[in-house]
Amino acid sequence: MLDEGVRYEALSAAMGATVRPLSDFQRNNPGKTPENLLTVEGFLIGSVLGVTSLLQWLSPVSWLTWGLSVLFFGQDKRKVINTELFVDEATFFDREFDYDFTDVSDSESFVRGDESYKRPCGWKRIALKVLDKYGDNTWLGPNGIRTYSYPGEWPVSYHGTSEDGAKGIIQSHYKVGDGQLYGRGIYSTPDLSQASGYARDFVSKTNGKTYRMVLQNRINTAQRKICKRVDYWLVPVNDGTSEEEERRIVESSIRPYGILLKEM
Repeated sequence: MLDEGVRYEALSAAMGATVRPLSDFQRNNPGKTPENLLTVEGFLIGSVLGVTSLLQWLSPVSWLTWGLSVLFFGQDKRKVINTELFVDEATFFDREFDYDFTDVSDSESFVRGDESYKRPCGWKRIALKVLDKYGDNTWLGPNGIRTYSYPGEWPVSYHGTSEDGAKGIIQSHYKVGDGQLYGRGIYSTPDLSQASGYARDFVSKTNGKTYRMVLQNRINTAQRKICKRVDYWLVPVNDGTSEEEERRIVESSIRPYGILLKEM
């Protein structure tokens, strides 16, 4: 089992902002709801497009504060403005589907969305409460451990980034291992070992251990392009796309449903 502190440190690393339990806020503000309440839908926007897009979506005032930090302190020093986000555990985490794959070694083949699914053996998964958050749940398929695919469900992909979580996982003109330069968009891979190579590590203040973090997603094949290297997948997001349209593309194309952690 993961320490509760590590759970929130992982969220903070993914978002590039301090994430705390809602109870911390309500202890000093009884009966109130914070402006920066991070929902699962907000996590999708923040983890993919970056915390600036999230803050603009949550609150124009918070977004303006963040923007002023960039203006006055510079792009590399914007973290001097301490952006806090709060999570309602009851609606954000789905602990029923947390899973410890640390000592798991699969001998069977698994399939999701009619494509091979390599389970995250050797990792621990923090499950997000995504059920009923995007209309029907066909994209996720039925619950339970199963080797077969379900009609209409989306394949699994992974994404790890060594960049500051505040920037999200959207990339411009990404050059992968084959030297081919690809366009702007959201990159992920069905191969966890590939994603791990791009993942960022963080040192826990809770227990002093070092963890590597990767996002586990489902991806819409109707909006996915397979790169020359078939283990790299791209959801194109063209330069000049409005932020509103970017959010629409993200919600309809890639959906994180788990945060994977591995002790290093």
